[in-house]
Amino acid sequence: MKNNVSLRATAALKNLFIGDALAMPAHWFYNVHDIDSAFPNGIKTFEAPPKFHPSSIMSMHSTSGGGRKRAASNQQPEIVGDVILKGKQSYWNRPNVHYHQGMVAGDNTLNAHCALTLMQTMAGPDQHYTSDTFLQAYIRLMTAETPAHPDTYAESYHRGFFANLEKGLPPTQCGAVTHDTPSIGGLVTIAPLVIGERLKGLSLSDTRKRCRQHLALTHPDSFLAEVCDAYVELIDGLLFRDHESSVQELLLQATRGLSKRDLTKLIASQYTEREVVGRVLSTACYITDAWPAVLYLACKHQQNPMKALQINAEIGGDNVHRGAVLGVLLGLINGEADESMFAQLTEHASINQAIESLF
Repeated sequence: MKNNVSLRATAALKNLFIGDALAMPAHWFYNVHDIDSAFPNGIKTFEAPPKFHPSSIMSMHSTSGGGRKRAASNQQPEIVGDVILKGKQSYWNRPNVHYHQGMVAGDNTLNAHCALTLMQTMAGPDQHYTSDTFLQAYIRLMTAETPAHPDTYAESYHRGFFANLEKGLPPTQCGAVTHDTPSIGGLVTIAPLVIGERLKGLSLSDTRKRCRQHLALTHPDSFLAEVCDAYVELIDGLLFRDHESSVQELLLQATRGLSKRDLTKLIASQYTEREVVGRVLSTACYITDAWPAVLYLACKHQQNPMKALQINAEIGGDNVHRGAVLGVLLGLINGEADESMFAQLTEHASINQAIESLF
């Protein structure tokens, strides 16, 4: 029988992938009526992405770097298609193509694959995280001739990183700054790093520093780094808590960008989740709203993880990255994941092996 810490850690990492895959078909839907039309029975299980995406602006995004499209330049290589996402560029030039077109029910999105890659670099009882090892594995994942992940879309930070790499910058200096650098997607790879290092005996202080250094490789932003600190401390607090510890208090102590008092009011209010995350808080990727949205959902539904992840999926916006972070917190709180759901993940065997190797 696993002890509580091990159970929590395992559940957290399984839920990261469940929360991501569950939200994937409604990712970046920004009108809840479109979500209800596409999924009239709600999002209760894994589904493939619909062919038509009413909110998709993938065709406006740059294929030569981070951010939106700019005037063409002969000097700019096509990052999407030539360097990463090989064979996928044609989908970026059509309106209303789903960001995750071609994926199937139970598939994980790109950032979750990055989390799995990080876990695999830490396999073994004495294998600690190093930025060089991670970067080598990340570059292999992204540039493989035969695609090593099923996704069609890469966030701005991926495109900016590889644009800088193509310019000859060393990998440790390829982190690009764009309008959406401070985003919730930057936190997706943090939980495996925290859990792996803490269970291998690294101090909380050193783990926090290591996570900041890891984050800066792809998301160099000072406020996001502060939220990362809070996330690291929250993971640690939930992972190693005793029975008397208040989960609610640990969650509320992690608040950044929205006061603890205001978040408490939202939790106690009669507003629906779509009113809170959609009107009071934005559903977009920006960390200022996405982080308190995760804490709000975790506080409100801490005893019902699958309900929380389903609600998160049906809110839309950047739901996959919120879902990955939310799933981690709910796994730590409850010490169990939905094993039937986990078994339906396309990569469940690889994920399970990576979890076992990480510990």
